[in-house]
Amino acid sequence: MPAPVTITQLSGRAIPVVGNDIDTDRIIPARFLRCVTFDGLGEHAFEDDRAQLKAQGKTHPWDEARFAGAAILVVNSNFGCGSSREHAPQALNKWGITAIVGVSFSDIFYGNCVAMGLPCLRVSVADSDAIQAAVSAQPGTVVTVDIDALEVRAAGTTWKGQMGAGHRQQFLTGQWDATSELIAGLEQVRSTAKRLPYTSAFA
Repeated sequence: MPAPVTITQLSGRAIPVVGNDIDTDRIIPARFLRCVTFDGLGEHAFEDDRAQLKAQGKTHPWDEARFAGAAILVVNSNFGCGSSREHAPQALNKWGITAIVGVSFSDIFYGNCVAMGLPCLRVSVADSDAIQAAVSAQPGTVVTVDIDALEVRAAGTTWKGQMGAGHRQQFLTGQWDATSELIAGLEQVRSTAKRLPYTSAFA
């Protein structure tokens, strides 16, 4: 049986998306929610924002070659607000994002990220701005999100991060992975089911 996957730290190139209150409608527009699986959602992340900027002769970070292949997303305040659609973190992950650093996150968005193993580390406003500036100046810089140490590190600089103790423990122990947890405890589930009068006939 597969063991739960622990997530202690993640490293990769980073991509900054600047702005407060970026909601889930902007992360993945509603017309892309009519899907059976989440496969293919990544290419449509920030679709409308990208189109609007292109019409203005500008380029969204998602479309900039210098950020291609980035794995760490750096954002600002109240990221992922709006609707509860889990397609938003799924779209980011399918594009290639494995961790998000930001000032604050919508509670539902944050919970959806935890459930799929996509850690969100909070930093101060000043530190978020500094990380975004550093990544923009040197896009190839490797950024490390350390959940164990609650730090973000890049190019010799360390920024302190925050994460709720319960969620941090879930990542460090693998308990975020509810499916693996269930499979690992399958014998206990079966044993309990046999003792319950309304399930014993099916156990």
